[in-house]
Amino acid sequence: MPTTLSVNLNAIAMLRNRRDLPWPDVAHFGRIALAAGASGLTVHPRPDQRHIRFSDLPVLRALIDDEFPKAEFNIEGYPSEDFLLLCEETQPEQVTLVPDEPSQATSDHGWDFRKHASFLKETVARLNGGGMRVSLFADGDGDEAAVQLAAETRAARIELYTGPYGGCFDNPEAADVWVEKLGVTADHAKALGLEVNAGHDLTVANLPALVKRIPYLAEVSIGHGLTADAMEYGMAETVRRFCRACGQTIS
Repeated sequence: MPTTLSVNLNAIAMLRNRRDLPWPDVAHFGRIALAAGASGLTVHPRPDQRHIRFSDLPVLRALIDDEFPKAEFNIEGYPSEDFLLLCEETQPEQVTLVPDEPSQATSDHGWDFRKHASFLKETVARLNGGGMRVSLFADGDGDEAAVQLAAETRAARIELYTGPYGGCFDNPEAADVWVEKLGVTADHAKALGLEVNAGHDLTVANLPALVKRIPYLAEVSIGHGLTADAMEYGMAETVRRFCRACGQTIS
């Protein structure tokens, strides 16, 4: 199956939040993205609500349920009690757990599975019990033991942190090294029965090499690069371009 695209709406929400005005409308752009071929929407409701607001969650949930019932809602964040309650109220198809501090500008590392094994097992069990698929943010450095610990949490997926790969946009040799590291990490995960997602600084230019190395890649979650391209190509055409870069056949 081709890799699916989940459009991260955080950057659009951040632009909206620069003014006390309702535009750009996050749900409107989510609708355009899904109609153009995206398979889901991703949001990261941080405690300070600096981009996605808690009030956006029921609106986006309703958008998917009412208009795009085959699409998935992915909520990512640090598993504080408040975050878990938001997930239990919203019932996303997928929850992606990230080890972010509240002050972080963006996610920039995967979980330390050795340090947080017990905490993650308890959290994954709670979310699984609520019928939500869990994905754990993981460094793509080829650490087989870390992936084993991730599998032991009973999460269904890991999401490879692809920031270092995206940072090699001007260094093809370094990019090749990171593609292989990510691929090795993904291979370990697949061997343990984990599905594999990926996200962070992915672009139309760097997606094909990643998908070629990890042909079983389930989903990519993309926001910053996609939103930047949307200013040039428009949201609908940008989504189509990213879907093609994922290996999908789309008109």
